[in-house]
Amino acid sequence: MKHKAGFVNIVGNPNVGKSTLMNQLVGERISIATFKAQTTRHRIMGIVNTDDMQIVFSDTPGVLKPNYKLQESMLAFSESALTDADVLLYVTDVVENPEKNMEFLEKVQKMTIPVLLLINKIDSLTPDPSREGEGSSQQKLASIVEKWHTLLPNAEILPISAKNKFGTDLILKRIEELLPESPAFFDKDQLTDKPARFFVSEIIREKILLFYDKEIPYSVEVVVERFKEDERQIHINAVIYVERDSQKGIIIGHQGVALKKVSTEARKALEKFFDKHIFLEVFVKVDKDWRSSQRELDNFGYNPE
Repeated sequence: MKHKAGFVNIVGNPNVGKSTLMNQLVGERISIATFKAQTTRHRIMGIVNTDDMQIVFSDTPGVLKPNYKLQESMLAFSESALTDADVLLYVTDVVENPEKNMEFLEKVQKMTIPVLLLINKIDSLTPDPSREGEGSSQQKLASIVEKWHTLLPNAEILPISAKNKFGTDLILKRIEELLPESPAFFDKDQLTDKPARFFVSEIIREKILLFYDKEIPYSVEVVVERFKEDERQIHINAVIYVERDSQKGIIIGHQGVALKKVSTEARKALEKFFDKHIFLEVFVKVDKDWRSSQRELDNFGYNPE
């Protein structure tokens, strides 16, 4: 049997479940997934290997109209995923307006590669008792499928629930059928294209997304300044950058309680991720308006090229 390999890129609007889907397809927790929109900021690869196949998945930031330079970089990551895919997974859900972000959708319409349109969160569909005969979950889903078929007539539509792993086996089966014959692009024991430091910063940022409200999580960047590993443990020094002195105070909290909570929960998650004892020190610094500075964004790795 000849070997198949290719790039399968996951795109869609914010908060439709792209990162949850990526983690289910890869079988590992590669992307952070929270209930908040704009969780993913980078393009993150997760690699699935078998003896005769290699699937290189890419999770991307949610498509949005940028309000500052960071969001411009995030959109560039999403748009770059349209240019190098062998198969495109366009993720939506059962509540999203199909015509949201039509400018991006029009680019998808012009693509000649196979597109799988995944309608996620079908487990949340509930019957509408006020519409007798028309309000069943199946009829709601049929209506959603019809709208999407009009917008993306060449796409293959698959209803799924990424959270409950419903339909994910079928996605993998279709990808296997659609991938071109090719040698592997990466070593067969490689799981991702990102270094260990990247996952440290993402896990710390995930805890900030979970524990803080409003603008705070979106004003934060995490940089790992020290990552020293030996056989038994890993020593990590990380810096949480914020844009304002007031944000620094909120991150630290009264008598350092808030920062201690973030550090403790991040350390637990890192020990699970690396399967080693973690010694973690976290500091907070102000980098004024870093989200609008191209130089700072380049320093933090937000360059799609």
